[in-house]
Parts: sequence; structure tokens; C-alpha cells
Amino acid sequence: MTRRNLIVLGLVAFVIVAGIVYMVVQQSRLPVELTGGLEPLPDVPIPPDNPMSEARIELGRYLFFDQRMSGDGSTSCAICHVPELGWGSGSAISPGYPGTSHWRNSQTVINSAYLPKLFWAGESLSLEKQAESAWTGNLAGNLDPAMAEERMRQIPEYVGVFEEVFGAPPNWGDALKAVAAFERTLVTQKVPFDAYAQGDRGALSAEALRGLALFQGKANCIACHNGPLFTDNSFHNLGVPRNPLYDSNINVQVALRYQHLSRGVPEEAYQAADRDLGLYYTTKREEDMGEFRTPPLRYVCYTAPYMHNGVLSTVEEVVAFYSAGGGDDPGKDPLMQPLDLTAPEQADLVAFLHSLCGDEIIIEAPELPPYAVISNR
Repeated sequence: MTRRNLIVLGLVAFVIVAGIVYMVVQQSRLPVELTGGLEPLPDVPIPPDNPMSEARIELGRYLFFDQRMSGDGSTSCAICHVPELGWGSGSAISPGYPGTSHWRNSQTVINSAYLPKLFWAGESLSLEKQAESAWTGNLAGNLDPAMAEERMRQIPEYVGVFEEVFGAPPNWGDALKAVAAFERTLVTQKVPFDAYAQGDRGALSAEALRGLALFQGKANCIACHNGPLFTDNSFHNLGVPRNPLYDSNINVQVALRYQHLSRGVPEEAYQAADRDLGLYYTTKREEDMGEFRTPPLRYVCYTAPYMHNGVLSTVEEVVAFYSAGGGDDPGKDPLMQPLDLTAPEQADLVAFLHSLCGDEIIIEAPELPPYAVISNR
């Protein structure tokens, strides 16, 4: 065989192999049909009594970062919702008002505008009510509304902006509206999954596409993480293991016992006080013990740690937890079954979850306006 023939045969073999590789790659990137209402987010719902405006949003941004909106003037919303930490606290248990601790993980405020119920057990029904609970809660802001109004009225810049936006001096109700308006602007952007859902079949990697198929199929994540926000907005007991901080940190333990006491938990449960009772605090139904609202999955790659008590540190740990069928709580949701996902399948699921994140949202804290001392002379 001549040298020329060898070269020709080599080129033919190369073309054949390249064609096979191309077909395999294309096969791995076949589009996955979306189910369970998975789609891009709709427009942000705006309550009729709190219309959006640039001035209202900007005032809310200032109030969100203003530490004077707390009892001792040291704690702003941004203490527990840090932009650089996924708009959560970055810690397993959220920090509390000085001298205290919270007893739960701090959830991100990204996309919170879409949630019909806020907090892990759905205790609040609007961003305005959520802000009020956070600002006044003994373990969070510990702020008296009358004190808040007096402080804002001694800040000339706030007085002028409140008059411009609301036609009235600074007051508690309008402050809640302003900070809620700001939070309604915190929405995920440039999300690869959304591009895919809108027809860009190259928006997801082959790994993410396989993860999407698993999400809707074998892994059955879609059972609870459905709809545009990837949550059913319902409550489930996953058997999440206890966080050791409940045993080792006195402030966390005090916070948990205080929650039991203030929410009317029976004496025998209060004496144990070894775990967060979740939805039970509101309903007092035994079957609701340990149930928590399904968290949305958008922006999930920025919001570690995970679960209501922050006991899982990475997305990989969360996927492994679900693959194992969750924890061993006797009240665990029957939907939690062992999945026996292989390591490659778990990696594909993680890749898909990362496709739900989009750009990281970082907003710098503003330079806050100063007080002006009022002279009575």
C-alpha cells in the first residue's frame, strides 16, 4: 500500500470517528421536555397598596442597610441578609440581636417577592409583614415602631424622601412598604435554565440536561420543587438531622426554648425542646411537627448552608441527602424514598441546580444620611 493510500485511509478513519463522537455529543444534548410547570419567572406581583417607584425603592434600599432600624442601632436587615453571602447570613444559624441568637438558618431574600408565605414555616404572608416581624422580633431587630419613627424623623434626608414618596413624615407603615418595595427588585437575572426554557437549546450543558431529566424523572425532585420558583409552597418533613448547635450553643438553645414558650407549645414538649417544630408552632397539629416550607431552588448555588437549621453545607451534600431518602424522623414525608443515585447522576443533578442561579446579585450598602440634632431653643 502506498503512502498516499495510507494517508487517505487515515483521513477516512478520522472522519468516521469524528462523526461518531459528534453523534454521541448531539445525542447527549437532545432537548428535555419541561414538566411540572417549570418555566421562567413571571412579572413580580405588586400589591395595589404599595406601587413601585424609583424613589420608593431607593428609600427601601437605605432602610434595608440602616442599622438604626433596630433596638440598639446596631443591626440592619443586611446583617442576616448579606449580598455577598447569597442574601442570607452564610452561617448555619442566623445571627440574632446582640446578646441573642436565632434558631434557624437565614433564608435568602432573592425572589422572595414571589412567595405567598415567608419564613421557614410560612408565618408571614407578605414582604411588608415579614419586614415588621424581623424589625420588631426579640431575636432579630428588637425595634419599637415608635422609636423607629422618632429616629427617622431626626434624619432630614429621610424626612424629605418620605414627604416626596408618601406625602407624609416618616412613619412605621410607610417604612415597611419602602423596604418591601426594594426587596421586590431582588430577582434572579440571566439564568441559563430560563434561556433554555425560552428556546435556547445550547443554554444548558450536557451534564445539566441529564440533571434536568433526572430532576423530572428518577430523582422525582419535581414532586415538591415545581413551578417557576421550583417550590410547591407547601410543607414537608424531610427528616433533616439536628444541628449540634442546639446542644452546644447556649444562645441557640435559649432561642429555641423561647420559640417553644412564646408559641404555646405544651409543657412536655417545652421541657425537651431538642428540635425546631416547624409548622406545628402555627397549627398545633401533631402531624405537622418538623414540617417546613419547600425552599425555592433558584439562586441555590449562592445560598449555602442549607435546610432550616443549616446542617448541610453544600449543594452536593443536599443531593446526597435526598439520594439516601432523607433522615430517619418517624414523621418523615412518604415522598422521601431512597433514590440510589450514582455519583455521576448526583453530579449531573448538581450541574442542573447550578443552571438555576444566574448572575450573582451584589448591591453595595449606601452611605447613610446622618442625624440632625434638634435644638429646642
